[in-house]
Amino acid sequence: MTPTTIGLLMFGGMLALMALRVPIAAAMFIPGALGYMALTSDTALLNLIKGSSVARLTVYDLSVIPLFLLMGQFATQGGLSRALFKAAAAFVGHVRGGLAMASILSAGAFGAVCGSSVATSATITQVAYPEMRRHGYHGRLSTASLAAGGTLGILIPPSVPLVVYAILTEQNIGKLFAAAMVPGLLAMFGYLVVIALYCRFRPHLATPSEPMPWNERWKALAGIWPIVVIFFIVFGGIYGGVFSPTEGAAVGAVGTFIAGAAQRELGLEAIVRSFLGTAETSAMVFMIFLGADMMNSALAVTQMPAAVANWVSQLSVPPITVVAAVLCLYVLLGCVMDELSMLLLTIPVIFPAVMGLELWGLSQEYKAIWFGILVLMTVGVGLVAPPVGLNVYVVNGIARDVPMNETYKGVLPFLASDFLRIVALLFFPALSLGLVTALFK
Repeated sequence: MTPTTIGLLMFGGMLALMALRVPIAAAMFIPGALGYMALTSDTALLNLIKGSSVARLTVYDLSVIPLFLLMGQFATQGGLSRALFKAAAAFVGHVRGGLAMASILSAGAFGAVCGSSVATSATITQVAYPEMRRHGYHGRLSTASLAAGGTLGILIPPSVPLVVYAILTEQNIGKLFAAAMVPGLLAMFGYLVVIALYCRFRPHLATPSEPMPWNERWKALAGIWPIVVIFFIVFGGIYGGVFSPTEGAAVGAVGTFIAGAAQRELGLEAIVRSFLGTAETSAMVFMIFLGADMMNSALAVTQMPAAVANWVSQLSVPPITVVAAVLCLYVLLGCVMDELSMLLLTIPVIFPAVMGLELWGLSQEYKAIWFGILVLMTVGVGLVAPPVGLNVYVVNGIARDVPMNETYKGVLPFLASDFLRIVALLFFPALSLGLVTALFK
């Protein structure tokens, strides 16, 4: 049996295990281990497992992941999401669709201290959904806005998938965060436009509420000062060269802890839940790392990544067409896989092929950063797109009175906004690279 045949069988085995609802880490690890043993020997397999496990779990750069997750947990348990939604609703809640817009704005602000799409969706939904339903908002608009807004948890830095991409491709995390800032804000603005158009053509989906007095608006706005301070300390420190992204994540975690404790929201029970939630999510992430490492090690032995890179370089099509095809592949994979699994499995194979293309005259570093932002925006689509859409499941798990098919119908206009933004980023790299150039001259 040829190495290529074994590689294809590994992919087939992985997909079969995923169809049987085997956890994604095991679905990658088991075919990878069997393939690696078939290509080498059982002794080589055991040595690889021992070496890769120790190497992966002792990488200093990876400590940024649990630290950002802990930062998000403290923000969730510390009640910061309520302050964000209250402030946003105070200023836009009186317009038609304003509470849905407030959920988008608060999700974007919460994403700036969270880094997790699922956590953002769950947290903002718990706060915003009861208010929208109390004011007579239709379930389709409410849940679709919350599911789409949850993607801002990874589109606006800090972003756990972006950290993973940086580590896999050996890129600067700070530069990737800077590159994601403008596209993330474009995503938030695009969702606001979608809601405005939604309510213009279907006004029955949302009813405007009474404007809040200006003194109450300023009072609500003053309630979000801890989040603003934490954001500027963390990212100001990173881009000012005061500390590294890992140190910035640690500072952010301490800052959100202090902010939650100061508001008397972060008691002993909430602190325990924060650490437990961080530990559970971190364990899941690192298990996926180990499963992907096994699969990628076996694929490396088959020489498939090099073969793919060589094949792509010889294609008689424009390079931008190849990148567009890769993005379409990520959309399809998003129907069956989560964003971390997609990155860990595909980047070692696809990244070398993309780096071999001539794209807009970009340097290798800028090309890697630009491609990383494109991938991030595309995997965000998979979080809300049918037939899976993890964010849709999270939101509907809380909003049980809304049928899931209603939410899927509601997210279609948001997906159109995503498509337009990805096309713009594909053809205008300056949208993602402009801030990088300005901050890292």
